[in-house]
Amino acid sequence: MNKLRFHVLFISVLAIVLSGCSGGGRDEVKQWMEQTKQETRAFVPKISEPKTFVPFVYSAGKDVDPFNSSKLAVALAKWQAQNSKGIRPNLERRREALEQYPLDTVKMVGVLQKTGLAYAVLQVDKVVFQAKVGNYVGQNLGMITAVTDTGVDIKEIIQDASGEWVERKARLELQESK
Repeated sequence: MNKLRFHVLFISVLAIVLSGCSGGGRDEVKQWMEQTKQETRAFVPKISEPKTFVPFVYSAGKDVDPFNSSKLAVALAKWQAQNSKGIRPNLERRREALEQYPLDTVKMVGVLQKTGLAYAVLQVDKVVFQAKVGNYVGQNLGMITAVTDTGVDIKEIIQDASGEWVERKARLELQESK
């Protein structure tokens, strides 16, 4: 008889629990969603009218033709004239030892005087070089133009954006020992 009571009690508890899962709450949620849909108004801002496109009309009779071969020939001749009489480096000469280092890695650490000629003592990493006026230094075809007690003047020859060779001055100052 105890088993029968236990089964009856179990079935009655199960019926109470399942009655709590009925669809009564769904109706409230559906009603709330419908009410929210009716109360909510979507606001869409008005889009402005697109600008009208006015195409450019090219009239060859009025304007200069940019692809005219005579115009291009004149420009090419002018460019060749400027480059032929301008600055040109000697690319056929033998490279010197200091030309393999960028100029910003070269330091001047001293000056030597030999028979009236001044030599700059230049250092790269831990290697020391002697250089005089006329020697080349740096990777931009830089030639030493003057050696003084306080520094070395250098004239570099580089190509600008248009491909022309131009001169640029640089200077290595004497580095104080620390």
